[in-house]
Amino acid sequence: MDFLLTELKILLDTFLEKGYKTFTFNSFLQNNSDEKQLIIRHDIDKNPENALKIALLEKKLKIRATFYFRIHPTVFKQQTIKKIADMGHEIGYHYEDFTKFHGNPEKAIESFKYNLEKLRQIYPVQTICMDGRPLSKYNNLDLWKYYNYKDFGISGEPFLDIDFNKVLYLTDTGRGWNLIKYNVRDKVQSPFKYHNATTQQLIADIKDSKLPDKIMITIHPQRWHDRSLPWLTELVLQRIKNGLKWGLIKVRGEKS
Repeated sequence: MDFLLTELKILLDTFLEKGYKTFTFNSFLQNNSDEKQLIIRHDIDKNPENALKIALLEKKLKIRATFYFRIHPTVFKQQTIKKIADMGHEIGYHYEDFTKFHGNPEKAIESFKYNLEKLRQIYPVQTICMDGRPLSKYNNLDLWKYYNYKDFGISGEPFLDIDFNKVLYLTDTGRGWNLIKYNVRDKVQSPFKYHNATTQQLIADIKDSKLPDKIMITIHPQRWHDRSLPWLTELVLQRIKNGLKWGLIKVRGEKS
């Protein structure tokens, strides 16, 4: 069974055993060393309780990661966010303002500023990361065609401030690692060709030193469980979502 919390611990342990130093995204931006580097990013689309579980797991492993929170009533739980921040993790804004306002940049930037300030009342946010919103025709990254996020005290956005020619990007989007077939926006242009892996395969490849020295890994906490019912629920929902995304990718491909 993939996507168990016990398996996530093995994955993180394996990176550490192979000499990778872990970074928040903001600390990575300030680091110029040649050591093995692993940027750990969590996108909190839902289930902040699971994000807290993973934050505790990483604290025990002496790992500091970045947790990107949506400003949504089911996700924006102030006490949970504060607990995660108090463990030493970075908190960032997982923004979706451009899609929310259907590509209207003026309304989107006002929403962005309001939500950023709301999150900054809990933590001094310095980095942001777009939410992919695969079923929307709008891309949240396009907000920065009209504005500069650095004008708002933001030091970086992973999709815009990492050189993915030098950094391997790994994401569990679609419930697998770099699943091309079901990935609409959570992907990058890169010379690294690492696709369609299970967690077990990823662990084996780390042990065999098949991965480069610089990696960003994106882990969605809602996918990882230690109980059967939520694990099965997430599996079923993800398969439905993957079917919708596969159809969308096919339709968009035929139109292009």
